[in-house]
Amino acid sequence: MKKSAPMIVATSLILGSAALIIRKIFQKRLDTVKYVDLQQYLGKWYEIASFPQKFQKGCTYTTAYYTLNDDDTISIKNSCIANGKEKTAIGTAKITDANSNAKLEVQFQWPFSGKYWILDLAPDYSYALIGHPNRKYLWILSRKPWMEMDVYKKLLIISDRKGFDISKLKITPQKSND
Repeated sequence: MKKSAPMIVATSLILGSAALIIRKIFQKRLDTVKYVDLQQYLGKWYEIASFPQKFQKGCTYTTAYYTLNDDDTISIKNSCIANGKEKTAIGTAKITDANSNAKLEVQFQWPFSGKYWILDLAPDYSYALIGHPNRKYLWILSRKPWMEMDVYKKLLIISDRKGFDISKLKITPQKSND
């Protein structure tokens, strides 16, 4: 019996949609920290490791600097050295969960934006684990350009338990004299 092309396409679309729905149902919920004190979170952060992204290609010595705006949004200045030159991206973040301040929406270029969720945070705000609920973005940040190995390993375990593929993490070279 000869199958028609429309029937094959329809069946493929139905099966593909079902697979996406099943994946979404069984994907673990991504929990954030209970609360972030924005005043403590603001300031300079060093990227210790991240999932490589096109917008960070070739970057070393990556930092992020956060300041609070009068309208309660957060200014972001991401900097790195790429091909021997400083590369900077300026953006804005908005809190999307006012109860926790742990879920933000960041935008560097209109109309594109992305989720920035604070998944783990040191009690003294010395390190942070940042991710996206689709688990395709992950950053390990520190207030210093280095991190103790036991803290780094702890964050790897937390990331793995939250469903991130930690084999994709790449260490970000930092200047040690900061």
